[in-house]
Amino acid sequence: MLQNSPPAVRKTIYLIRHGETDYNRLGIVQGAGVDTALNDTGREQAAAFFRHYHKVPFDKVYISSLRRTRETVAGFTEHGLPTEVIPELNEINWGTLEGEKPSPEISALFLETIRRWQEGDLDFAVEKGETPRQLQTRQAVGLEKILSRKEEKTILICMHGRAMRSFLCLLTQRPLERMDDFGHSNVCLYILHEHEDGFHVALDNDTEHLR
Repeated sequence: MLQNSPPAVRKTIYLIRHGETDYNRLGIVQGAGVDTALNDTGREQAAAFFRHYHKVPFDKVYISSLRRTRETVAGFTEHGLPTEVIPELNEINWGTLEGEKPSPEISALFLETIRRWQEGDLDFAVEKGETPRQLQTRQAVGLEKILSRKEEKTILICMHGRAMRSFLCLLTQRPLERMDDFGHSNVCLYILHEHEDGFHVALDNDTEHLR
């Protein structure tokens, strides 16, 4: 009796969050308007990821326009792997929360914002900020650019925490209000395979390479 062959993989995405910054360590909100650099821990995380995955035959690396993503994949870029900036991968704009040090008031506003998003209020934004729906709309433009490169079979994407959650919903067609289903930490890894029916998560929020 013939066995069914496994479904063909059209594209494989290795998706990582950027390495740690001082703002991450201090609990300060970063967003599209905060262009921080990696700290020593973040650079060590980036180097550890490179050591673990440098033999994967990536066709290209995609990053946001923010410095912390570029620095996280520097090992790959320095070894000649083509790297392309996709601004649509930038972090969500957190508006007036960006760059603010933790305080009871800031924490309360942040948590209230997340609660409203989880309840489906996807057109809500912090003052001067971006809504989840606006974020995912621009991400869809970036994803279309990436998926149009049919010759690229295995790619690495480096982006940001909240943006990653939204992007994973976009890839897997999960409702956007469920974006917090996707956990993340600095330089965590998701691996997704694209089959005929869309993308499927093969590895979820993995940090084994950092141990």
